[in-house]
Amino acid sequence: MRLNKLHPKAFASMEQSDELRQRTTPFEFIGLQHRNLKKASKKFKKEVVVPADQSPNNAVDGALERADFSHLHNHSQFSVLQATSKINQLVEAAASHKMGAVALTDHANLMGAFHFIKAVSAHNKTAEHKIKPIIGCEFYVCEDHKDKTRRDDGYQIVFLAKNKAGYHNLAKLTSAAYVSGFYYVPRIDKKLIEQYKDHLIVLTGNTYGEVPSKILNIGDRQAEEALQWWHEQFGEDLYIELMRHHEESEDRANEVLIRFSRKYKIPLIATNNTYYVHKEEANAHDILLCVKEGEKQATPIGRGRGFRYGFPNQEYYFKSPEEMKLLFQDIPEAIKNIQNLVDKIEPFELARDVLLPKFDIPKDFQLANHEGKEGENKYLRHLTYEGAKERYPDLTQEIRDRIDFELDVIANTGYPGYFLIVQDFIAAARKMDVSVGPGRGSAAGSVVAYCLKITNIDPIQYNLLFERFLNPDRVSMPDIDIDFDDEGRGRVIDYVIEKYGSNQVAQIITYGTMAAKSSIRDTARVLDLPLGEADRIAKLLPNMKLSKIFELSDQDLKEHLRTEEVLRVNEIKNLAEEDSLSGETIQQAKVLEGSLRNTGTHACGVIITPDDITQFVPVATAKDSDLFVTQFDNSVVEEAGLLKMDFLGLKTLTLIKDTVKLVKYKHNIDLDPDTFPLDDQKTYELFQKGETVGIFQYESAGMQKYLKDLKPTVFGDLIAMNALYRPGPLEYIPSFVDRKNGQEEISYDLPDMAEFLEETYGITVYQEQVMLLSQKLAGFSKGDADVLRKAMGKKIFALLQKLKPQFIEGGKSKGHPEEVLEKIWKDWEAFAAYAFNKSHSTCYAWIGYQTAYLKAHYPAEYMAAVLSNNMNDIKQVTFFMEECRRMGLKVLGPDVNESFYKFTVNDENAIRFGMGAIKGVGRGAVETIIEHRKEHRYTSIFDLVKRIDLRSANKKAFENLVLAGGLDSIASVHRAQYFNMDGDGVTFLEKAIRFGAKYQENLNSAQTSLFSEATNETYQDLTIPNCESWTNLIRLKKEKEVVGIYISSHPLDDFNHEMQHFINISLNHLGDLNLLINRELNVGGIVNDVQHLESRNGKGWARFVLEDFTDQYEFRIFGEDYLKYRHFLVVNQFIRIRLMVKEGWVNRDTGKAGAPRMQFLHFEMLQNTIETNAKKLTLQLDIHQLSEEQILNLQENLKVYKGDQSLYFNVYDSNKKVKLTLNSKKQKVKITPDLLDFLDEAQWQYKLN
Repeated sequence: MRLNKLHPKAFASMEQSDELRQRTTPFEFIGLQHRNLKKASKKFKKEVVVPADQSPNNAVDGALERADFSHLHNHSQFSVLQATSKINQLVEAAASHKMGAVALTDHANLMGAFHFIKAVSAHNKTAEHKIKPIIGCEFYVCEDHKDKTRRDDGYQIVFLAKNKAGYHNLAKLTSAAYVSGFYYVPRIDKKLIEQYKDHLIVLTGNTYGEVPSKILNIGDRQAEEALQWWHEQFGEDLYIELMRHHEESEDRANEVLIRFSRKYKIPLIATNNTYYVHKEEANAHDILLCVKEGEKQATPIGRGRGFRYGFPNQEYYFKSPEEMKLLFQDIPEAIKNIQNLVDKIEPFELARDVLLPKFDIPKDFQLANHEGKEGENKYLRHLTYEGAKERYPDLTQEIRDRIDFELDVIANTGYPGYFLIVQDFIAAARKMDVSVGPGRGSAAGSVVAYCLKITNIDPIQYNLLFERFLNPDRVSMPDIDIDFDDEGRGRVIDYVIEKYGSNQVAQIITYGTMAAKSSIRDTARVLDLPLGEADRIAKLLPNMKLSKIFELSDQDLKEHLRTEEVLRVNEIKNLAEEDSLSGETIQQAKVLEGSLRNTGTHACGVIITPDDITQFVPVATAKDSDLFVTQFDNSVVEEAGLLKMDFLGLKTLTLIKDTVKLVKYKHNIDLDPDTFPLDDQKTYELFQKGETVGIFQYESAGMQKYLKDLKPTVFGDLIAMNALYRPGPLEYIPSFVDRKNGQEEISYDLPDMAEFLEETYGITVYQEQVMLLSQKLAGFSKGDADVLRKAMGKKIFALLQKLKPQFIEGGKSKGHPEEVLEKIWKDWEAFAAYAFNKSHSTCYAWIGYQTAYLKAHYPAEYMAAVLSNNMNDIKQVTFFMEECRRMGLKVLGPDVNESFYKFTVNDENAIRFGMGAIKGVGRGAVETIIEHRKEHRYTSIFDLVKRIDLRSANKKAFENLVLAGGLDSIASVHRAQYFNMDGDGVTFLEKAIRFGAKYQENLNSAQTSLFSEATNETYQDLTIPNCESWTNLIRLKKEKEVVGIYISSHPLDDFNHEMQHFINISLNHLGDLNLLINRELNVGGIVNDVQHLESRNGKGWARFVLEDFTDQYEFRIFGEDYLKYRHFLVVNQFIRIRLMVKEGWVNRDTGKAGAPRMQFLHFEMLQNTIETNAKKLTLQLDIHQLSEEQILNLQENLKVYKGDQSLYFNVYDSNKKVKLTLNSKKQKVKITPDLLDFLDEAQWQYKLN
């Protein structure tokens, strides 16, 4: 309007328009005055809040200054992904501020409780200023914790345990929160609180607490009613919690809370809701919250779409008492009341002796007026001697003495029930046909365990020591780990649950922490650091904690790391100092490293308690387990008094079991692996040749090499190799091998040592040898010998200094020279740290021997079992199939007439692929196929679909069976025919399945079948369509899609010569290009995938995947190389590439080199490789194996391959080590794949240049 552009008809008269043009504002004021209500409200609050006796100055008065302050509301990293404070940091912070107490109040759990009390106790042992630990928990209190129809996270209320009884009530509440109240978060309700409120103190909580929250969101009256309920329940043990994090909502709530406090005489308590220890860690904490929520830090904090969760400021740290007193100087009683609360707390320990579940013993062994242990000891003795009669037909006095000695030590420990419990579930396992290992660890040294059939290795035969298991001079808990076959392990756990009750059995929680690399990647994701840079930084990290990298000096780093690792570490340090996103990522990741990221369950640990488990430990639930899960982890459960049993699943036991079943199925021979003879020649020949692929504990390449050198002839050699082949003692293997083979003299420092060192050719290999020799040479007791073993193994120097004089003096008293004793001690100090537990080595060598025996005598059955037990790992299947080929065993694809779920052996002694290895073919489909072929084989697809249960085998299962070759053997139908649509859009396979379904429906309806035999024949003749079969490549590709590997052949089989002679590295070795810098490489294979792409500046580049016999690898090609070679990049093309690995490009800004890069030198078709590159053929001729007939035959055949490439002969005499190279001047050849095939068939040795 002011611009005079108003439409002329806007107003009725021009006068009105003129009047409007003259106005300076759009509205006329009528005299109302504006007042800022927010400012007025704040002013009013200040007038109300300041107490009458409060002096107007800001100085902290003397009484307040002298008051003790302790933090009562602290979260640790056990508030998963919500706090960065570590337990030891909280204790150290409390100690540094000389606080008299400190509380731990994690969200809804007590996971950190034991660690917290342990850390405070450790501090109090040495510190002058003691700290009182307070166990608490911040619970989510909702209306009905079992209601899961709507989300109700409830209010956050802090509970503190006044004493141990209060702790047990907290344990009950947190267990209920997880077991019955978990819905988004673990929740409890007021009914539960009424049930378990005794011995607990309650703080009203932060602004999410019930009273403050209702003040802020509902109304003061409702808040007051809520407070009255809490006051009725807890009386003097209720405290109103005040917080000041400089938030307006807190100030508003505090005003009303103070009023309530005055009205109901409820004491005020000042707290700071701590989530991190130091203020400067606020940013790292914010990043942690982003990790939890899956957000970027750049997303603004707030509610609703486009915002994220976060704390409003950086005030949630562990403030000093001075800071807290200054914050609450206007309400001094909030500080002074803290000590009154702390005085109510009675400190307690959570560590206790292990409590065993009650084991029911027969009435005949129950003793009146005695504790249960007397009866348990009597029953244990009975079972042991009953077993001894079976184990030792000739029960000598020596064996009786050993048994009595062990039983006395077991009685002294006070845990006879432990052995009864273990023998009970092991006996149950054997009855259920679950394979049980021969033993594990030091328990194999116990004759009692052997007699009870807990272990299966005779300790007396192998000189294994009981005192290595239980020291007779000190009371300790026995610890027996048991191996079960991994398929039967679950059934044993089910037996234990059934016997003791599901409320007494639990699995153990595990805490997944952020390791160095994951903290870098998580932080980078939150800070939006480019993925490539994050990956590069993570790859720079050696196997060392970030914190350690920055703590250690340059000299220490050089001692701990390899040279190239030191260079990478220096790059990390330099990056951390940069004022860049990379630098910030490293700095913040350093703070977050070690934070809890998630929880899981221990793979094998199971807890059994005497009564309801929540009376002893708080429990939670886990996604992957139906059992309860302890909130205490494996490191502390036993200290907390819980019986932990390790039910270990050992795949090798399943492998042995499967082989035994296959042998029974194929040959009707019953094998008992426990009775395999230990002097079997065939088995030792296998070890001597190093043919130990798939042999338990002996299959690594290094072990194979040493076995070939050692040529073991007795079982003792295998035990020793099992003990020696590990870091440290590895260096003693060459000497051990030479002594065994007579190439090095076997000597003993003292003749008395021969008795125990003879089996290891004079070398101390086992801890048991040190223990036995210390007893024999220096008169050590069995207990002292075990202490010596421990001191040497763990390098406890203070203990070694104490034991050395005892050894020297004891040896001298037995007449041994002091200088020789000094030498023995020095040798032991050098090696004993590496000496291994013979009990464990013997058990695992025995399992290894059993697998070798089976491989030597039943190779096909054994390798079928090996393949079955690696069915889910395609790379392992490929590896073991290669071993089958080396052994001359055929591995055939799946077949509906021969295959089972697992791999098996057919009548031609070939291994048949398991149908369970085919994607989409479930166990139900396999079982119905096996069940319905028992009477006779399937003859056609129609026969198959008529007989099997089509509810168990769906269309997808049929399709994948066909693609994998499972139907190749029935009728004369090739794979392409099953997928021919024959013009009506329905595949022949689907028609066949429909036919089978209709046939079964009619059969089951008790009506006359609509399909007579004649109709059936006609139907088949009409519907099997004719079409072209797939090419070999298409067939193999589809095979790989459903199985993961090529079975019937490999696309590169036609290029064996090219791959063997003109490829110098396989693709599985391209993982770390740093090792290949400045090397020229030749790679070859089939192109599986190609993506032609365009960069931002419009230049073309490509990403392509090449596959060879070993693996596949993704290459990237740019610039001129791409333009030059792009025509080679076609899916299913066979190509050979020559390339050079170069150092990465240097960043101009930082001067640092990036990741290594590839420079492509040449591409060519694989079918042209021999013709293009083979210049010369050289035949290798051994003079002693030549005959005139061979030479004439060779000469005649070479005429077919005339050409212009040179032919050479290397004639050598292997005895005289003489070689002569001859050039055939008259005859030249054309080097082709056919020529090389002829040379291979005729077994001529040759090489190409």
